[in-house]
Amino acid sequence: MSVKQISVFLENRPGALLGMTRVLAERGVDMRAFSLAESSDFGIARIIVNDVEKTAAILTEAGFVHNVTPVIAVSITNRPGGLNNALTALSEAGVNVEYMYAFVGGNRDNAYMIFRVADDEKAAAALRGAGIQLAEQEELANL
Repeated sequence: MSVKQISVFLENRPGALLGMTRVLAERGVDMRAFSLAESSDFGIARIIVNDVEKTAAILTEAGFVHNVTPVIAVSITNRPGGLNNALTALSEAGVNVEYMYAFVGGNRDNAYMIFRVADDEKAAAALRGAGIQLAEQEELANL
């Protein structure tokens, strides 16, 4: 039901993000989605990758602090109102969205939304009930 996301904690300084992407590029990791949030001292790079276990091992070996967390991924129609429909379903079910980000996959008719919520099962049920298609790890890895 859920997709695994890797969150990498980076010092907020020039070159820190480059160091992470360089390691991943050199080891053949393909990022499907990427989000970066920052504070004054550190940043959090959130990534969806083609191979979670391999990527986590690479990051550990390279000394990057990271964790793997479950997120909900959905495929929505890439048109006005697509995101609104998903957010309406979550809101009506009383599910709070902690954060989210989006990317377009191989088919430009659909966009993928990544949601981090407190209750994955409740969110998945609400989204399915609204006719919104959940995406699986394998689907994202094969984009």
